[in-house]
Amino acid sequence: MSVFSLVILTLVGIFAGAFGSMLGLGGGIILVPALFYLPSLISGVPPITPQLAVGTSLMLIIITSLSSTLSYSKKKLIDVSSALLFFVGSAPGSILGAWLSTRFDSKSFTLYYGLFMLLMLVILTYRKRLSPRNMNWKITKTYVDVSGQTYTYGYSRSLAIIIAFVVGTMSSVFGIGGGALLVPFMLVLFRFPPHMAAATSMLVILLSSIVGSVTHVVLGHIIWSAVLAIAPGAWIGGKLGSALAGKLPGNRIELILRLVLLFLAIRMLWHGLVA
Repeated sequence: MSVFSLVILTLVGIFAGAFGSMLGLGGGIILVPALFYLPSLISGVPPITPQLAVGTSLMLIIITSLSSTLSYSKKKLIDVSSALLFFVGSAPGSILGAWLSTRFDSKSFTLYYGLFMLLMLVILTYRKRLSPRNMNWKITKTYVDVSGQTYTYGYSRSLAIIIAFVVGTMSSVFGIGGGALLVPFMLVLFRFPPHMAAATSMLVILLSSIVGSVTHVVLGHIIWSAVLAIAPGAWIGGKLGSALAGKLPGNRIELILRLVLLFLAIRMLWHGLVA
């Protein structure tokens, strides 16, 4: 692999890892399109099927989410018990999603992925405009942040597991990690503190990505050379994202991500409709 190829793949890993960690998304929404269009970026790379892009993305998300989870853990922002509860639902969903991913060909995958990215764009755009719901959940918790502000949040175990199952399935189908879907539910429905929602989401993503990746390994959906090349950048990006979370204006970070999502969604939809 040439030096140019390594630089491109490292930058892809850093970019995906940083944005995924800062917003609690996991980075897959950047990784999958990048992997899918890798042959057009680097000469000599053979065509990559949707299944290979998804499986490889999930394997890399393990690295990104592990990196950021360790950083968030030092800041004591992760609600471990809640993350494990979400994982009860996301684990079987990840297995189902890996199997469902085999149903797509390149044309249908790019079309549905483009539509899915537009959905992610809408969620990222409007999630902060949604007011947290006041619900009387059976399980309630409190958290005091570094500024002394007290948050009260909670959930129903059964609803949390159902939501996590859907998120786990979608994340394994599209190789996205699932945070883009899970975090809005945590913020709006369960009233999680924002930074805790992102941090807890990263632990859920780590665990469910491991399960989904194992399934994709069994199915032969991993490009190991790409994993090895992108992994260092993904690790650095995960660390960078968790360090920058809360320090950079969130609206600017999300604005950049929205523009990237819009560009990638249009390109994927164009490929799915015209190619």
